[in-house]
Amino acid sequence: MDFLLTGITSVTVPQLVMYAVGILLIYLAIAKGYEPSLLLPMGFGAILVNLPLSGVIDQVLPGIGNTHGIIQWMFETGIEASEALPLLLFIGIGAMIDFGPLLSNPIMLLFGAAAQFGIFLTLTVAIILGFDLRDAASIGIIGAADGPTAILVSQILESKYIGPIAVAAYSYMAMVPLVQPVAIKAVTTKKERLIRMPYNPVSVSKRIKIVFPIAVTIIAGFVAPTSVSLVGFLMFGNLLRECGVLTTLSDAAQNILANLVTLLLGITISFSMRAEAFVTWQTLLILGLGLIAFVFDTIGGVMFAKFVNLFRKNKINPMIGAAGISAFPMSARVVQKMAIKEDPTNHLLMHAIGANVSGQIASVLAGGIILNLLTTILK
Repeated sequence: MDFLLTGITSVTVPQLVMYAVGILLIYLAIAKGYEPSLLLPMGFGAILVNLPLSGVIDQVLPGIGNTHGIIQWMFETGIEASEALPLLLFIGIGAMIDFGPLLSNPIMLLFGAAAQFGIFLTLTVAIILGFDLRDAASIGIIGAADGPTAILVSQILESKYIGPIAVAAYSYMAMVPLVQPVAIKAVTTKKERLIRMPYNPVSVSKRIKIVFPIAVTIIAGFVAPTSVSLVGFLMFGNLLRECGVLTTLSDAAQNILANLVTLLLGITISFSMRAEAFVTWQTLLILGLGLIAFVFDTIGGVMFAKFVNLFRKNKINPMIGAAGISAFPMSARVVQKMAIKEDPTNHLLMHAIGANVSGQIASVLAGGIILNLLTTILK
């Protein structure tokens, strides 16, 4: 009967820590509603992969030999071998996005770029703290506030810390309503937060909406070729939405595909949350660096808006700059709620949406640029 106790007696302290981490993620998903479609499968998967002799990862069993675990197989096939799951998710995200508010007010493109400042700042800080270039770049991309991009970049760069990076990226995405208001208020005055911005949208033709994703893909291919898979899948999803002849496929991409891939991605990435790789002091450091990236992305966008206002007669509410991160549409909602709290008649949502979808493009381009730079440096 001793074999019945083998599992219990084989549990290690780091595995117990991972059970606690898994339960915490499940709690945040259910009780707090933080990104439940991702944090719940990640949390449950963290428990699964840390059970002693777990059947969800590959094992060598006496008298049987090699056995293959489903989660390890999904990780090796869907992420390690081809990055398929993060890329497929981009199709669904692209199909959800309406670039109309951005195209009617193109200046919002600048805020998407400015709000990536935290990525490069954190990359530099990570190098100073002793992380090698591959890991530092992977950590910095947490600031994109875009989980699939963070996973894809860290996987392509073969970072040792893909698990902590994924947890940090999705956790901070979920905590946008908690983190961003604090960062915004720290660098703005009440007078600035009260700035009104009338919304007078320019009509955007269907032709422009169709040309836009094609043009962005081609330009990205010339500027940052390694970003083509990221940008291309995002823009392909958007083309499904805008072409007008694939409504059923567009709806399927937005709902069925996005939800299914999100579920599979969450539980698959848990393979990188095994105790021996996750329970380290570097994990705590990565979580801290991820917060720095996220906060300074927000601050970078706000400060850029304040800089632009030096040259504009019609002022931009600096809070719009904070929506330039990729957390769509949560960041735009945060800006809208803050504006209404300051002045119930001040509606900034459509401006913020324009900056927010710009951030979605900028984050994947930032990921591609980092990959391009590193492939050049590491030759």
